[in-house]
Amino acid sequence: MSIVIQGVSKFYGVQKALDNISFEVKTGEIVGFIGPNGAGKSTMMKIITGFIPASSGKVSVNGLAVEADNPEVKKQIGYLPENNPLYPEMYVREYLGFVASIYKTGVSGKKQTDNIIELTGLAPEQNKKIGSLSKGYRQRVGLAQALIHNPAVLILDEATTGLDPNQIVEIRNLIKEAGKEKTVMLSTHIMQEVEAICNRVIIIDKGVIVADEEKSKIYSKIKRPKQVIQVEFDKDTMNLPLAEIKNVSSVKKIHDNVWLIEAEGDEDIRPFIFNFAVKNNLTVLYLNKQENNLEDVFRHLTNG
Repeated sequence: MSIVIQGVSKFYGVQKALDNISFEVKTGEIVGFIGPNGAGKSTMMKIITGFIPASSGKVSVNGLAVEADNPEVKKQIGYLPENNPLYPEMYVREYLGFVASIYKTGVSGKKQTDNIIELTGLAPEQNKKIGSLSKGYRQRVGLAQALIHNPAVLILDEATTGLDPNQIVEIRNLIKEAGKEKTVMLSTHIMQEVEAICNRVIIIDKGVIVADEEKSKIYSKIKRPKQVIQVEFDKDTMNLPLAEIKNVSSVKKIHDNVWLIEAEGDEDIRPFIFNFAVKNNLTVLYLNKQENNLEDVFRHLTNG
């Protein structure tokens, strides 16, 4: 296992931030680590990286016990904190060369810097001061410093916060590329990012893990009718027997001629809705089969 968390708790005075947390992350997994504000996400990530100690429990990365003064563990981890602390007065290339020199991996600092500048698309900005960069490029610099020593484990805390849609796609692609060879833990409030990038989801709430599933299985955490269909007709159907459509369990008017139809059973009821429309001289203007999404699961499990 790349990351092993065993019975970790963390107290800040009398306040319990983490309550006996345990999980493991395999090499090559990209894990979305999500939860409401104050749930304990950043605290857990800081403990994994050795920035703060756990009050109790054990943490290991690639078989090495995580301790604040263990440089060998630091070499295994690349960390992008939420606030992405950088030196604004330093030039991009200068800063990355400085970070490369700290790790003393035995690889030429210049070679490391050249490689990471190319990987993260920083070449056009490499001779600029960090303080003059856009938010998107500063995030790239933060990701570059996390990757420059070629760590086995990448810990990213709110890596896409404050970015515009184009920048988000760019950073997302960088993370997915890195995840081909590394273990990645990604914390974010953007559920679409988790759905787009991650293959496993861990949800934490009030310091306790409330879900830990492969992404494809996390949606089953919500129990709802087999099918939920939203349909819009071209005219009023108030006096028509929508509830008598085959397998329909409930109907609810949303507004005007728009209805939410719930049905049981595995048989797709959309053809039945079309047949109902034809029989009653209606035109279907819109028809959508709704699926559970990660935001639904998140709100359900964290009482959002």
